[in-house]
Amino acid sequence: MSIEPTTASAGTRHRPAATWMRRGAVTAAIVLFTVELVLGWPSLSAALSQLRAPHPGWLAGAVAAALVSMAMYARMQRRLLLSAGLHVPLYRNVALAYAAHSLNETLPGGPAFSTQFNYQQLRLFGATPAIATWCIALSGILSTTALALITAASALISGGTPRWYSLAALIAVTAAVVPGVLHITRRPTTMEALARAVLTPINRLRRHPDESGLDRFRGFISQLGSARLTAGHGAAAAAYAVLNWALDAVCLWVCFRAVSDNPIHPAPLLLAFCAGMAAGTITVIPGGLGVIDNALIFGLLAAGIDTATAIAAVVLYRIISFGLIIGAGWITWLFMRRRTSALSHHSAIHQVRELTNRFQ
Repeated sequence: MSIEPTTASAGTRHRPAATWMRRGAVTAAIVLFTVELVLGWPSLSAALSQLRAPHPGWLAGAVAAALVSMAMYARMQRRLLLSAGLHVPLYRNVALAYAAHSLNETLPGGPAFSTQFNYQQLRLFGATPAIATWCIALSGILSTTALALITAASALISGGTPRWYSLAALIAVTAAVVPGVLHITRRPTTMEALARAVLTPINRLRRHPDESGLDRFRGFISQLGSARLTAGHGAAAAAYAVLNWALDAVCLWVCFRAVSDNPIHPAPLLLAFCAGMAAGTITVIPGGLGVIDNALIFGLLAAGIDTATAIAAVVLYRIISFGLIIGAGWITWLFMRRRTSALSHHSAIHQVRELTNRFQ
């Protein structure tokens, strides 16, 4: 008995649908970029008029700083995967960092798309659902804490007073969450009592057995048992998170040096950078267009930089950190989507062959 004709017709039906979905996604991205460019062109053209030819050496340094900054984030996530026993080539982590960053920065509701894509790719790397979730959550915690620490350090260097209550609250949350996750990964069974307490009333409202869903929860928690975030892996991941932000700030400083021969003290520039990044976290505008730029410019103006130089430095920084990195990220996303589709297609063919062999 053979089911090859049926399989072929099914594949013929599904492949065009998947192709049209991919084309639709690419078309939607192009339309989105076009709309953003049209809406932001007046501000962009006005800003570009302030940008003079940057010094080639400093320009190359700014590009290098931006690229290495992205590599640091990829290394941070790779360290977390290594602590779970997953040895993923660095270039795949770097590609994921670029693609996920582009989704996060340019799409409306970008963090949701970025998280979904991150999760999907981590699963393809071989991570279990629990490990993928754990890695994404811990990456966010480390990155947020690193920016807060850099902000506090820049305030101290500048002779100002950091917002200790905000920093203390963030550190307290991190200090509670990270050890809590570590405790769960080492003793997964300790969560069962809490799971029962939560699931029992829900199941009674749904008129389901009291232990409905408990087996699934046990499976998810038991998967965390493979995560062993040792002191070495944890310290390395935290260091990479700090370097990710620090090198991004270095990119801004080098951009300033590329358009100006006047020196600037690192402390106020670092404060301006942190203010811009903080402003970008509370805006719904893709890429923080206009919001991050204004915060950076005002920060440089407060440091005594003249308006033309401040605008030129920020425009150059955004061309590199937003235009170049985001462009590379979208190209990477297209290649990764193609690879994912190819893997899915080969997996489907393999499953069909197995079914065919069973029926023959």
